[in-house]
Amino acid sequence: MSKNTLKQVKTRKEMTKAEWTWFLMRRNKTGYFMVAPFFILFFLFTIIPVVLSLVLSLTNFNMLEFPDFVFMDNYVTLFLDDEYFITGLKNTLIFAIIVGPVSYIQSFIVAWFINELAPKIRAIVTFIFYAPSIAGGASMIWTVMFSNDSYGWANGTLMKLGIIDSPILWFKDERFIMPLCIFVALWMSLGTAFLSFIAGLQGINKSLFEAGAIDGVRNRWQELWYITLPSMKPQLMFGAILSITGAFGFGGTVMSLAGHPTTNYVAYTLTHHLSEYQGTRWEVGYASAISFILFLLMVGCNILFSKLIEKVGQ
Repeated sequence: MSKNTLKQVKTRKEMTKAEWTWFLMRRNKTGYFMVAPFFILFFLFTIIPVVLSLVLSLTNFNMLEFPDFVFMDNYVTLFLDDEYFITGLKNTLIFAIIVGPVSYIQSFIVAWFINELAPKIRAIVTFIFYAPSIAGGASMIWTVMFSNDSYGWANGTLMKLGIIDSPILWFKDERFIMPLCIFVALWMSLGTAFLSFIAGLQGINKSLFEAGAIDGVRNRWQELWYITLPSMKPQLMFGAILSITGAFGFGGTVMSLAGHPTTNYVAYTLTHHLSEYQGTRWEVGYASAISFILFLLMVGCNILFSKLIEKVGQ
């Protein structure tokens, strides 16, 4: 070990944690300068809005008068005196628990399958699977397919086969609204996360598989667990964030398919509740409380996914 290295080690031991942090920041100032624009934008458009949302959630604010602090009254009202919030929370959690993990696993399995194809075929198949997520009229397709009259494809087919005698009101019948919305959400879920998985699979060092074979990896499942998944943890985390965000923000899909509100509020979500209080009633303080709870749910799921992904390959 050189004298300079010994001197650096000794100096590090003599420094406090704050001094050592400041020393590293000065040494890596170029890197901090390069990432500064992102952190400034992140601070302005993410951190500050979240903090303001928390502050406003403790107030009674209607955008016209100065906020009146009511502290925890909005949260108490939400959980103890707002039945529509409880309905929205229940429906949101049901949808998130089903769509989040299923769409995540579905995206990875499809990406894993496509990765095995020849390059030219892979490009075509990737486009075919990715197209539904970017199709602007995707909800219109399903609205036509499950139209409430006999001209809808589903009703027309079932009536021709003699399975039903009269058209089914698919997006008005509470038995079918939630299952159909979940199905459409899964159909549209092969989006950016799906592409990131393909990129992660393409970026794995092929020599790792040869080294794994020498170390005792004998089948594709062992390759998947000990080599493939650990090698693409950044893509797995990115896909998890997108899946969580999509699962908790599916209110727009429900609204385009079944309208608002749905029959007996069977698919009423926190997104609908937030939109009603923020855009219709202008009760910004109460809406901020709803949005902050939705934010906490997303953060909690994100932490859970992070812990699970850390265990991959162990």
